[in-house]
Amino acid sequence: MADLLLSVGQPLESVPESYIRPASQRPNFAAVEIDGNIPIVDLGSPDKSLIVAQVGQACQSYGFFQVVNHGISSELIQQMRAIGNEFFHLPAEEKLRLYSDDPAKKVRLSTSFNVKKETVHNWRDYLRLHCYPLEEYLSVWPSKPSAFREVVSKYCTEVRRLGFFLLGFISLSLGLEQDYIKEVLGEQEQHMAINYYPPCPEPELTYGLPSHTDPNALTILLQDPQVAGLQVLRAGKWIAVGPHPNAFVINLGDQLQALSNGKYRSVFHRAVVNSEKERLSVASFLCPCNSSVIAPAKQLTAEDSPAIYRSYTYDEYYKQFWARNLDQEHCLELFRI
Repeated sequence: MADLLLSVGQPLESVPESYIRPASQRPNFAAVEIDGNIPIVDLGSPDKSLIVAQVGQACQSYGFFQVVNHGISSELIQQMRAIGNEFFHLPAEEKLRLYSDDPAKKVRLSTSFNVKKETVHNWRDYLRLHCYPLEEYLSVWPSKPSAFREVVSKYCTEVRRLGFFLLGFISLSLGLEQDYIKEVLGEQEQHMAINYYPPCPEPELTYGLPSHTDPNALTILLQDPQVAGLQVLRAGKWIAVGPHPNAFVINLGDQLQALSNGKYRSVFHRAVVNSEKERLSVASFLCPCNSSVIAPAKQLTAEDSPAIYRSYTYDEYYKQFWARNLDQEHCLELFRI
């Protein structure tokens, strides 16, 4: 078991064969571009209509954006990063108690993406937690580091508040009632992945995570403040998303693409690694209730723009997503009419 975790044992001097991508599927760092116009939305602006317009433009043209003045304190952000790093530097025996390769487990430490199914592994370890309702899961979260449960529960609560705030702006930007998306998604679940990417001796051969979209509704990503790694596909080109101080990256998930009838895109993104530095990111996912029925909003369909996707439950979608490899075709394609 121990050799499955990259964060356990001695650093590797070369990339094992099971992590090496075929030549046509490698990162090709030389082709990655820097985009100086990545949308940054100031949620502290007193002009609500401006925020709605900026969110709508970002969702349509990029499929993601960054937010500042979001109401989550820089102190809590620093504590979250610190506790994540502390966890991944715990002794091996502490971490391995939480190891599992079962995607159905509510709290698990694992590696890659889906080690049971994939043929090429990803250069990542991650701690995945279910976060809502907190009282249901808190007791089975890691007890070490000692401040883990206190810090992460505060962080989860604040991120959930931010997520609902953002869903309101996304609804308004589509011309829907402010609470439309929140109500359609039901009593939303919340998951978190604390991602740890160790230094990689040959980063040009592998990925931290290959190109994928997120199956949920909204992803709120806290990047490493020093080490870049997130890249997003736009207009057929990969662009690097550098860390912005105390900002969150907001990714639209597949369910918002379906609800918007394809007007907004669930963005393809990937994580690359580097040879010198470890990297930590924290991805928080707002997910529809399993029984919620997802379909394009009726207000966004008409005779000249019929529904693109059939109705389905989120439970049906999520099972399809985890039954696949991460780098297969967009899972939403399976639900087209």
